[in-house]
Amino acid sequence: MKRALATFLAATVFTTAAVAELETNIEYGKAGNQALLLDANVPESAGPFPVVIAIHGGGWCTGDKSGKGDFVPALQALTAAHFTWFSIDYRLAPSHRWPDCFDDVQAAIRWVKAHAADYKGNPDQIALLGYSAGGHLACLAATLAGPDTRVQAVVGLAPPTDLVADARHRGSLERWPSMRNLLGRDTLDDETLKLLRQMSPIHHVQSGLPPFLLMQGDSDKTVLPSLTRNFAATLKGKDVPYELYFLRGPGHRITDWEKFDPAWQQQLADWLHQTLVAKK
Repeated sequence: MKRALATFLAATVFTTAAVAELETNIEYGKAGNQALLLDANVPESAGPFPVVIAIHGGGWCTGDKSGKGDFVPALQALTAAHFTWFSIDYRLAPSHRWPDCFDDVQAAIRWVKAHAADYKGNPDQIALLGYSAGGHLACLAATLAGPDTRVQAVVGLAPPTDLVADARHRGSLERWPSMRNLLGRDTLDDETLKLLRQMSPIHHVQSGLPPFLLMQGDSDKTVLPSLTRNFAATLKGKDVPYELYFLRGPGHRITDWEKFDPAWQQQLADWLHQTLVAKK
């Protein structure tokens, strides 16, 4: 597929614009008759570059790989830091129920591991990065990884990691329509709670997992900061390396984060570089 030259302007924390090639609508798999697509961003110069698989948010029901809306700042940070990145689409609810979106993420990881070198990426330096629902999928993929889906780092931007506690806090699926659409269930009964537990990264933490970076606004009302702290404590209990970075003031939307903490994108890029490259 023909590549178009795309220029991404990073946030003000970056001193120069990053120029990269962006190849769009690459097929990484099929689900029935539906093609599963991703975009690939390839930095200038020879590489190989560390790789990030980016998973958009949208409550498992909306959003896309283009980064429109809330996901743009994350992709800008990756471009400015000269990572090869792959932003993926996945099947969305309510047309597709759980675990279709998770299956797609796993398929994308396998594809990227097999094809990263074709895009100047280092297949031994791969991170998952997800925002909101995408953060849930990234964290779950990391905690349930097998040899064919194992990565070297994980970034969760305001990620839901304990769906059981979240559901109980809300009190009913009527107050969590995105989860109701994802599961196709209306009541928070024992069977639903069992499923939510299986879907929750916090219940699959084990020793030997890759390092995690958890970033979130401390005024987030969509994903409770206390649940993210609990996830971090669970990682610590299993001796999994992690860094917890709370931004003072902002809520859930990462498009607002720069107003409160102009350095957050640089912190993200620095952590990824340190974790994927500097310690190798």
